[in-house]
Amino acid sequence: MTAELDTILPALTARFAATADVHDRDSRFPFENFASLHEAGLLGVTVPATLGGAEVDLPTALKIAQAVARGEPATALVLVMQYLFLAVLETADAWPAHLKSLVADDAMRNGGLINALRVEPELGTPARGGLPATVARRTPEGWRLSGRKIYSTGCPALTWMVVWARTDDPEPLVGSWLVHRDTPGWRIEETWDHTGLRASGSHDVIFEDALVPLDRALSPQPPSAPPAMDRKYALWAPVLVSGIYDAVARAARDWFVGWLMDRKPANLGASLSTLARFQELVGVIDGLLLQNRVLLDSAAAGRLSVAEASMVKHLVTENAIAAVEKAIAATGNPGLSRHNPLQRHYRDVLCGRIHTPQADMVLTAAGKSAFAAAGRLQGR
Repeated sequence: MTAELDTILPALTARFAATADVHDRDSRFPFENFASLHEAGLLGVTVPATLGGAEVDLPTALKIAQAVARGEPATALVLVMQYLFLAVLETADAWPAHLKSLVADDAMRNGGLINALRVEPELGTPARGGLPATVARRTPEGWRLSGRKIYSTGCPALTWMVVWARTDDPEPLVGSWLVHRDTPGWRIEETWDHTGLRASGSHDVIFEDALVPLDRALSPQPPSAPPAMDRKYALWAPVLVSGIYDAVARAARDWFVGWLMDRKPANLGASLSTLARFQELVGVIDGLLLQNRVLLDSAAAGRLSVAEASMVKHLVTENAIAAVEKAIAATGNPGLSRHNPLQRHYRDVLCGRIHTPQADMVLTAAGKSAFAAAGRLQGR
């Protein structure tokens, strides 16, 4: 597949980059990008072999995601969510076998997209604890789902929504319900008007007694049950998500280098790229991106632990932001002009900090681990 990708991906990057500014300005979901990805056979490549898929490895998934992100990162974010869900379908114990096959086949044959809808107005990110306000009520004809989800990335194009909710029992169970887009009783409220990743379609989704078949409750558990964490997901997610923002920084770097070569102030009589201070600055930016490449390659190759992979997400994201910030600072007004893509790259790269695991959680966990290890060495 590598040879095929080397032909396909550069063309997709260029195609997506050509319309990225329009999608950003209008906050318009890039449906045509997903049609192109489906036509190229790239929407289902992480489906496990046991479910009939290609089961590409993490380095390959990263290569695809980064090529897409260099062109249009909101498309890449939706694609990464797709890849993560499909990659762990085989080991998803909560999923009945027939639902695994249904979702996998839909992705490969029809380009069906899937993502989780978890975040709520009152709760914030579920990674920090709490019970969902969204309620699933069991009835003879099926589950009735009611609630509001925010930041529902990709919702204009999702075929499958994995909705986090609780039952209405006196002692509620908590879990996810698989909802098809043809299900009656849900709607999108177009609330997404962010500074970055404006094309991601991360609107609110409202469920009003949406009727979900009984077999699409994905094994809800008591809230006290330990959260299940698939090790493959825990390794793949930080790599693929931070890889998006590294790719954004690389697109910014390329624009910046081109601008320095093209910009020839009259008082200099040569391009800015001939000045030592700009040569040094590009060297600094390239150093940050080299660190990212080494970190991402190491994590993608499986040479790091789950905890280290979370740290990679933090480090890669911060390096990417720093790289774009340096370019912005050096360009002045041109870099902030809406006529140039650098300001869009900057707005997009800042979104990297939002994704779980967030910096405080990663660094606190690393600190606790360090103290625990020191305590063991000292016999405390």
